[in-house]
Amino acid sequence: MPTPPTSSTRTPPAGAVSPLTARKTWRTVEPVHGIIYFAPEATEAYGSLGIQGEAGYFASRAAPMGAVGAGTVVATFYNFHPRLVASAVPSAWATAPPEAVLAARTGAADAALRRLLGDDVDGPAMVAAADLARAAAERAAERCEGRPLFAGHADLPWPEAPHVVLWHAQACLREFRGDGHIAALLLAGIGPVEALVVHAASGEVPIGFLRASRGWSDDEWGAGVDRVRARGWLADGDDLALSPAGLEVRQRVEDETDRLAVFPYEAIGEAGCDELRALVRPMSRAIVSGGGFGVAGSR
Repeated sequence: MPTPPTSSTRTPPAGAVSPLTARKTWRTVEPVHGIIYFAPEATEAYGSLGIQGEAGYFASRAAPMGAVGAGTVVATFYNFHPRLVASAVPSAWATAPPEAVLAARTGAADAALRRLLGDDVDGPAMVAAADLARAAAERAAERCEGRPLFAGHADLPWPEAPHVVLWHAQACLREFRGDGHIAALLLAGIGPVEALVVHAASGEVPIGFLRASRGWSDDEWGAGVDRVRARGWLADGDDLALSPAGLEVRQRVEDETDRLAVFPYEAIGEAGCDELRALVRPMSRAIVSGGGFGVAGSR
């Protein structure tokens, strides 16, 4: 883990950034990172190591933390069933060490971005975007405290190719935000299943996808729905929808997540965030239209 600087040596911000800007910048750039969870290149790369199916997701995302056990992955990924995680790690490390998984992951990101973006991976817009995103990610590394999944990513060496630099920078920024989101959920007293129920009730992600991908049984899901309903967060009726109180709680959690995600983007300021979004927006659209991103926010 990088050694955190003292308060007197922290890099001064380029300018104040609003929580809304932090959210918008993350959303715009996220497809560049998110392809790694859906690209066939990733499945093939992990398969070549002997790691199949969902195990590839768990192993590749956890690999920056080293050969950790299932408990660490459950804690840092938060909303996956422990049984589902335990089916993948630590047995994956007996198949391929974290270093090999990381190399496969980076190679898959390189190949997927080249396929979806073509010649744009070598263009000046990519170089400029990579520089801005890296500046934000490097500032984030000044505050690794309490962010274990981000810290693992931040401790990895930087790649050389600009498009892979952009991908790695966004992976770091996504995990920085994700660790903050878990903190916000904990402060709100929202457990893993309840978080999924609230997310599903927001209508942003299909319920079927969340239930199928997270591994909770029908009984466990139903109990989670009952707990959320008992707190007054679900509207009356058979359809899963948030009540006004539920909407308020969800918004509070999202606002806190945005606030906790501001620090990295202060390295480039509002103007730099605007520039980064403008540079990456065509790339993200090409990735999404090319089928490279899958369900937004699904991991």
